[in-house]
Amino acid sequence: MILTVFRSRVRADADIGLLEKIGARMHELATGMPGFISYKDFSAADGETVTIVEFESEETQRAWREHPEHLDAQHLAREQFLASYQLQIGTPSRTLRHP
Repeated sequence: MILTVFRSRVRADADIGLLEKIGARMHELATGMPGFISYKDFSAADGETVTIVEFESEETQRAWREHPEHLDAQHLAREQFLASYQLQIGTPSRTLRHP
C-alpha cells in the first residue's frame, strides 16, 4: 500500500466554489482509478486541510499522480488556490486494526 498525505492551506482570495468543483472532480477520478483503496479529507480548526489517499502500489499511485486532469488540477492549485502545501508519500511500516 502507498499512502499520500496532502496538507494544505487555501489562499484568502481563492475562488472556493471553483476549488470545491475541482476537488469533487479529483475525488471522482481518484476513486475510479485502478488500485484505489481510499480517500479521506479532514479540516483543522486552524484552517489546514489534510487529505489521505491510499493506493495498492507505487505504480497505481503514480498513474493517479500523472493523470492529465490531476496534473492540470495540481498546476491550478499552485497558481490560484493554495497558500501552502506539503506532500508526504510512503509505505506504512506497520498497520494495526481493531475490529
